[in-house]
Amino acid sequence: MNTDAITLLHQHLSRALQTPPTETRRLFHGRGRCWPGLEQITVDWLQGVVLVSLFREPGADELAALKPMLLQLAQATAQAHSLILQHRYLPDSHAEWLLGEPVDSWLIDEDGLRYQLDLGRKQNIGLFLDMRYGRQWVREQAAGKRVLNLFAYTCGFSLAAIAGGAEHVVNLDMARAALSRGRDNHRHNGHDLDRVSFLGHELFKSWGKVKRGGPYELIIIDPPSFQKGSFVLTQDYRKVLRKLPELLTEGGVVLACVNDPAVGSDFLIQSMAEEAPGLTFQRRLANPPEFPDAAAEGGLKALVFA
Repeated sequence: MNTDAITLLHQHLSRALQTPPTETRRLFHGRGRCWPGLEQITVDWLQGVVLVSLFREPGADELAALKPMLLQLAQATAQAHSLILQHRYLPDSHAEWLLGEPVDSWLIDEDGLRYQLDLGRKQNIGLFLDMRYGRQWVREQAAGKRVLNLFAYTCGFSLAAIAGGAEHVVNLDMARAALSRGRDNHRHNGHDLDRVSFLGHELFKSWGKVKRGGPYELIIIDPPSFQKGSFVLTQDYRKVLRKLPELLTEGGVVLACVNDPAVGSDFLIQSMAEEAPGLTFQRRLANPPEFPDAAAEGGLKALVFA
């Protein structure tokens, strides 16, 4: 992150913050490797909060140039009241509040839905912004359907499904705290919780519970690339796909996702053909334009199978 790179970042953010988005959006996506020297930085607009995430430890001189530049931009933006610099390369993802008083959580909007985010306390804020089009797609598909949301995290897909008229959504994630936040998110939107189930279990030990909630017309699979002791994407994804024929209704649809730059769409397409041959690849959902990537297969892959 030399002087030229910081100048380029300043120019990009100056344009983006001239008229900030009305909803939560990524402002700068260095992780897509489109801007040399800025590969390890992202900037998000959280409706009044500017969140800057560093994925590599910067040098002292880099920080000395970066911090005042970011502060000047935030202070010049009337709608910005807080600026957070999150050091994602540290084990605790330490966050510095460069502007504004620290708060633990913050409510934001996306596509007319409300989500409660964690600020400065956890590695992830509670909503993956690159999956915006995926949540829109689920909302459009969900009417009248029973939906299974695997690796549900804070239940973003569940909110979209209920907003789209789903009959019932089953959310499964081994992180009960994340599911509790998902329950809060449904409440923030006034959703009927009788139409939503939350299973705080490890997937591979809970197939019976999952099956009892089905069969499902729509299944969403959005796992982490690695979850210590429970899931390794390249080893365990196939085990999930293998179960689809007994979970999915005839004519059902699957949204299968992977967000590992080293794993391309072919992995999912080939694995599905071998483990659930009754399902065929339909299309890959586009990624939001604010997430450019130098490699077509480098970013999020969200694939529809039916």
